[in-house]
Amino acid sequence: MRMEMVDWPGDILSLVAQEASALVELLCEQNSGVLDRIFALVEPKTLDHIQSLTNTRERVSAIVDYFKSSDRNSCTRFLTTVYQYSENIPFLLETTLVSIAGYSPGTNCNHTCDTVDSSHSPNVKRPRLDHLQSYTDALKSMVLQKHESVAQAVVKDIRLEDTWVYLRHRNPPRVKDKTIQPQVSLDNHEGEESEHKVSVESLLKTTSRVVTLLGQAGSGKTLLVHCLGRDWAKGSFPSVHLLFLLEFRQLNLISRDLSLKELLFLFYPACDDDEEQRDSVFEFILSNPEKVCFIFDGYDEFRAKLTHPEKLESISDPNKPLPMTNLISGLCNRKFLSDCTVLVTCRPRDATDMFGSPGFITCELQGFDRLGVKEYAEQYFHKKGDELKKKAVNLLMNNRHLLSMSHVPGLCHICCVCMEHLFSSDGTDLQLPTSLTQIYMQILLAFLKRINGGVVSGISLLQRYRSKIVEMSQLALKGLEESTIVFMDTDVSPELHDFGVKSGILSRVKLTREDGSSGYGFTFMHLTMQEFLAALHLMTSQNITESQLKKKLNLKTRWTTKIDPKSVFTDSLHVYVCGLAAEACKSSLVQLKGAEGTTAWVQKRQATVRNVLLGFAGSTSQTGPKIVELCRCAHETQDAKLARAIGSRPQFELRNIRLNAVDLDSLAFVTAAADQNVCLDIGGCSIDPDCLEILPSFKKVDHLIFRSRKYDDKFAEALCGILCKLQALQKLDFISGGLTDVGVVKLARALKDCPHITHLNVSDNSLKDEGITEIAETLCRLPNIVSVLMGKNSISTDGILTLIERMSACNSVQKVHVEYVDFLSNNSLGNKGLKKILDLLPKLGMIQEINVSENGVDMDGVVMLAAALCNQKNLRKVDARHNSRQLTPNVTGIHLHKKLSLTHSDIKPFYMTKLCKQLVKCENLLDIEFSHLKLSKESVEKLMSILPEMSSLQLLNLSHVDLSTNEALLLIRSLADCQRVTAVELRHQAEAFIKFVPEKAEAAICKLTEYELRKSNVEKLSRILENCPRLSELDLSHNLLRDEGVKCFVDYLPKLKISSSVSLTGNQITQVGALHLVNSMNTCEKVVAVEVSLGVEDQSLIKFVQEHVNGKTLRLRECSFEVIHLKKLVEIMNRCPRLLTLELSSNSLHSQGLLSLLDSLVELSTIQTVKLRKNGLSSEQIEYFVKQLSSCHQHRDIRIDEPWLTGNAVASLIAKCLNLQQHIKEISVNHASINIITEGNSSPRSTFVFDDCDIEGQHLTPLTLPIQKCHALQDLKFSQLKMDRKGADFFSAVIPFLRNLRNLTLDLKGAAEDDVATLMEALPKTTSFESLSLSQLVLGDHGTAVLGRALQSMPNLKSINLSQCSGWTAARGRDLVRGLVQCVSLSEIRLDSVILDEEGITILAQGFSCLTSLRRLSLNKIRVVTSETFVNGTGILYLLASFKGFRQMEEIELESWRMGDSGTCELVKYIPSWTELVKLSLSDNNVTDQAGEKLLAALSHCKVLQKLQLSKNQLGQASAAKLAQVVPLLPQLSELNLSENQFGQQGSMSLCEGLMSTKALKILHLTSIGSSDLVGVASSLKHCPSIEDVSLSWNLCDDSLARTLAEILPLCTKLKRLDLEANNITTAGATVIAKCLPSCPSIEVIRLWRNPIAKEDENLKDQRLNFASV
Repeated sequence: MRMEMVDWPGDILSLVAQEASALVELLCEQNSGVLDRIFALVEPKTLDHIQSLTNTRERVSAIVDYFKSSDRNSCTRFLTTVYQYSENIPFLLETTLVSIAGYSPGTNCNHTCDTVDSSHSPNVKRPRLDHLQSYTDALKSMVLQKHESVAQAVVKDIRLEDTWVYLRHRNPPRVKDKTIQPQVSLDNHEGEESEHKVSVESLLKTTSRVVTLLGQAGSGKTLLVHCLGRDWAKGSFPSVHLLFLLEFRQLNLISRDLSLKELLFLFYPACDDDEEQRDSVFEFILSNPEKVCFIFDGYDEFRAKLTHPEKLESISDPNKPLPMTNLISGLCNRKFLSDCTVLVTCRPRDATDMFGSPGFITCELQGFDRLGVKEYAEQYFHKKGDELKKKAVNLLMNNRHLLSMSHVPGLCHICCVCMEHLFSSDGTDLQLPTSLTQIYMQILLAFLKRINGGVVSGISLLQRYRSKIVEMSQLALKGLEESTIVFMDTDVSPELHDFGVKSGILSRVKLTREDGSSGYGFTFMHLTMQEFLAALHLMTSQNITESQLKKKLNLKTRWTTKIDPKSVFTDSLHVYVCGLAAEACKSSLVQLKGAEGTTAWVQKRQATVRNVLLGFAGSTSQTGPKIVELCRCAHETQDAKLARAIGSRPQFELRNIRLNAVDLDSLAFVTAAADQNVCLDIGGCSIDPDCLEILPSFKKVDHLIFRSRKYDDKFAEALCGILCKLQALQKLDFISGGLTDVGVVKLARALKDCPHITHLNVSDNSLKDEGITEIAETLCRLPNIVSVLMGKNSISTDGILTLIERMSACNSVQKVHVEYVDFLSNNSLGNKGLKKILDLLPKLGMIQEINVSENGVDMDGVVMLAAALCNQKNLRKVDARHNSRQLTPNVTGIHLHKKLSLTHSDIKPFYMTKLCKQLVKCENLLDIEFSHLKLSKESVEKLMSILPEMSSLQLLNLSHVDLSTNEALLLIRSLADCQRVTAVELRHQAEAFIKFVPEKAEAAICKLTEYELRKSNVEKLSRILENCPRLSELDLSHNLLRDEGVKCFVDYLPKLKISSSVSLTGNQITQVGALHLVNSMNTCEKVVAVEVSLGVEDQSLIKFVQEHVNGKTLRLRECSFEVIHLKKLVEIMNRCPRLLTLELSSNSLHSQGLLSLLDSLVELSTIQTVKLRKNGLSSEQIEYFVKQLSSCHQHRDIRIDEPWLTGNAVASLIAKCLNLQQHIKEISVNHASINIITEGNSSPRSTFVFDDCDIEGQHLTPLTLPIQKCHALQDLKFSQLKMDRKGADFFSAVIPFLRNLRNLTLDLKGAAEDDVATLMEALPKTTSFESLSLSQLVLGDHGTAVLGRALQSMPNLKSINLSQCSGWTAARGRDLVRGLVQCVSLSEIRLDSVILDEEGITILAQGFSCLTSLRRLSLNKIRVVTSETFVNGTGILYLLASFKGFRQMEEIELESWRMGDSGTCELVKYIPSWTELVKLSLSDNNVTDQAGEKLLAALSHCKVLQKLQLSKNQLGQASAAKLAQVVPLLPQLSELNLSENQFGQQGSMSLCEGLMSTKALKILHLTSIGSSDLVGVASSLKHCPSIEDVSLSWNLCDDSLARTLAEILPLCTKLKRLDLEANNITTAGATVIAKCLPSCPSIEVIRLWRNPIAKEDENLKDQRLNFASV
């Protein structure tokens, strides 16, 4: 064989330089014979130098360097020699070398080869490359065939370079000034995803990465990846040598483990199944992964979920068979072939399964823009005639609904097919579909029309092919439920196969089985068609129950996490189900159902779907993505009532999802139905600019918010094109975005055509002077503007001054109310710049607040600001923080409130005197802030000496001033020296205040915490406090008193006039100190309670005489008393002069001391109540204690908590106690606690309660005999009892013996129907029986019938509760009601969520006329089986009319009746006669102002009303005004719930007037009431002295609300809970609230979830601030 030289077309010298390192590595591994052959090619002089080198690597490197600089021929000979004689050449290098060396068969080598083994000959190497080339050619052919199959019906050629995707990447944090910390909020953009457009072609231009290509159904993912394969096969992407395109739908058919090699050659076999070729190709893949690309199409169709990389075993053997999930995950997550290229297509929900491997990128297919839709439609109708083409294209482009759907390429094709079908149908009255489901219904008809050549007989297509459609739809649903998209021949009957293929509904596909054989299967023409047909089956099959149907209606979220279960194939099934519930689809469903009485059945099924959606609409917990899905569903139903229910919310908050045209079209549909103003808050959502053209269809959008770096100048330009069309728009926020001067100039010009704009916010963008100036000029043309926010931009000082000057020069600016000119802060104005601003201020008469903090303003500048504050009428606040001082006046009523702030300074005694004497002259209300100061003792003394003279002083803030303990005592002296002092609160080097009232304080608080107060200071402190007769609370927590200091204080205690409490918590006391505190009950007559905990919850409290407290209480937790301490404790208690309650919790009591203590507790006559919690008591010890009590002839209340007191243990213990102690009157068991009440005489046992204590029926047997003996038992209650047969036997055995039983409550779980029937048989039938509660019980028909009969034997029954009981048929339900209404003595009926039919409701209504004693009626969420009449109103009106006979009504609850105004007006007729009404609940009843005003007017007659619940209605401004008039007439009103109404700003102001007189109000809920200004409501809370629970959530209120709350919260002394979820309160606002919390001890929680707040902020560490969702 002879080797021939082949001319290499490239630069060989450059090639050697390029591959130098690879050549060095190769030659270093060769034997000396190979190197000798290469040395022979080197000239002698150079060779001597090379061979003189001692290191092999150095010699090899020198050889390569030599040939790198030699001539072309020498270099060629060198490379040829390397190729001929080297072993183990890397495959890529070998490919290059063979191209240079070349060979021709049948000739001999030029060089003698005797010394080298024949295996080194290129004869062996070249076939490997031939194998690779021939396989590559075959692979390209197979890929092209696949493309041809997929692209058969493609209308338009696909050019990958002109097809675009959005490439996602994460933005780094954007901070303009590294010295300034960025504001952290919900809109913090660090790590936020941003996007830019790239072509599909570019996805394979860069190799060695993992790409996830996302796209919704029909977006063209499959077609595009096959086009990528086509272009690769035709020579594109030269860096990719091998490309394997695999479909997940085919991979589903593989059940066994495969190696990567087996997988590849299974679907792309070697030529003639050549094993040598397979080995050569796979060797190439392993050696050169960067040259290989894997495309996996349709991950959403994969039955399994990729294995998490952390769970993958180390994969070292590429030939090792693996499960398919591991194999693909290993490729995607770089566990092997780490440099290969992987592209996976899937729907967006499944993107998280990729786990973010190295090099991982995500891109999403961009749909058609408007032009793309038009081009596709023109191409589709190109050969169908110009007239049809023009008509169809015009119709598509002018129909908003069709156009919005056509942005998805697949749906665009569907719409074109639909229009072609409609135009080809008979009749000129073209009825266009209005939903996606209706389009698919037309597509189905179009497919059916293809059968028999399009010939249609008189019968409708749906009726003609009904049986086949039923069979096809059943197959579709079966496939979805079994995660099957490819069906085998055995799954499809021959008849159905022929029908499906002829119609085009089914497609025949070639399959590769796991044994390598080929076959054929079937798929639906598209997955969406399979989903549509499955929905048809759900809506027409008698075998699908309503329960099964409802399970298919779960809303999909577009937010996903990596732990979400993978959902297969069901992205749109619920959408089609909803679409089939539309009135327009009723006829088609009736035809497909094809049975007697079909219309009513179909209507009922459609109503079921709509009712489920109505239930979703009523939930306030739905997130933005689910709200969008709900809007999609409502749009599909085309149901106005449903749309109105969804669209009635004041704000749609959408975050971090892709919003497409269909989404926005659906949102527009529901908001139009609601016909009320709405806010669209869009943050981080990906939106195609073309989609903004849909916004003008939102007729009532008055507030538009865009917040994301994604929204840049190009987005702003698109927005400008539609702004003038938003007629209702008043507020525009374009915040935290990528807006520059270029974009804002266009935005400002567009705003000139928006005269209704009142609010503009362009904060946190990248605006500079030019852009801000453009906005300033625009303001002059906006007559209604009241607020402009431009903070966090890049404005220079000159820009600020220019802005102010432009605004002042504009005449209309006099009408502008710019609340916060906060863009002045954080600049370098200095005094000169400040003076220029102040000179212009008279021309800006409406300016109310100026912020010039951090501007280098000194004291002279502060003086100028003070002068401006005095001279400018409207100027309310000047913020000059971090300059020198801050002067803040606020208007409070008619008084001007001023504030002097001097921080971070050292005030010498001389200046303290001078400053204070000036402040004495202040006539306005005054706050002084002296925080972070350095004060000497002399300065403090000067301050205290002048303090009583400051008659206008309200607050002295000394926070973070380093005072010694003695200096702190000087401040406490103010309590005695100044009678206006109401609080001295001093926390060492933290918050510290002295608070004043205008006149003499009625009570005062003293707090001295975290100082080093010791025994030596106690005497001095006590002498000061002796002169304070108004002291109510004294807090000396966290000092260093220890035991001796506590004893000293307790000795002084009788001399102090403290009215409420003393706290000595955290003073390092022991058991000895605890006993000193206990002894205060004897030494100080006024002490009524002592609480001591020496454990983790360190606490030491002394409480004083209070109203309605007769005895004394001693609580000791975690004190770990020894015997000696217990003896001392008993001695102290024995001397206690009054009856005592003793509570011992979590004390480790030794056995000897414990028994002694229990004996003492029995003997101590002063102890009435004993509470023993978690002290490690055993059952025997409790029995001993109860037995000892039998010798005690007085009233005792014993409560014992131990974690084991549940289930069988507590039941056995109770049984033993009943046998041991004859004087037990009451026993109650709750959770792990028992409560035993004994009486000295032999009074009858009256009450047994077992509440949620994990007791099962089988545990009750020991109680049978003891309870049977309790003949006088009156009350028996079992709650959360796990029922079984033994439980039923227990009640059957016990109840007949309880002849005096009055009240029976059985809340049972898991009771079988027979057991329930047994229990019903045993119900009391005595004249003394008055109350029965069986809530949540599944009665069954038998049990219901027995209960109905039993009720007829209860003549004196006064109360019955059957809420949430179920399990009966309509007939038995009627029997139950008949029995119920015969209990004519009933005063209370509770039937919440009970299901009756219309006849049952009629019986109930008729029976009400006889129940004249009824006082309490609860029918919340009552459900009617056949609900048309009831829902339409006649049934409701009939039931309400039956209330006419009620005269003594106290409580009535009718929630979720949806009675509307007609029902409310009927109810209003009777309310004035219910003068004893205490509670009315009409939430979720669709009440509008028309009936709301009448309802509230009627309530003015109910003078004792306490609870009013009107949430989830449609009440507005008029109702709020009427409520303000009525509330003062309801002096006992304690609970008011008006959430989810639409009062608006004016209505909220009306509510303020009403709240001023609600002295008894405890609960106020105003969630989502349609007003972002609730400052007035917050202010009115100070007039509600009893308020405990307030909700102002979901109202978009800003920091003005937070500032107001901070002022009034300290005045709400009983407030426990405040809900501010989902507002626009920032970190600054939350900080203001947090700073007031030390003055609000009653507050337990303030909810701040879903506000733009940095919860990690140091100022927000108070545990009461809750940022969680619950």
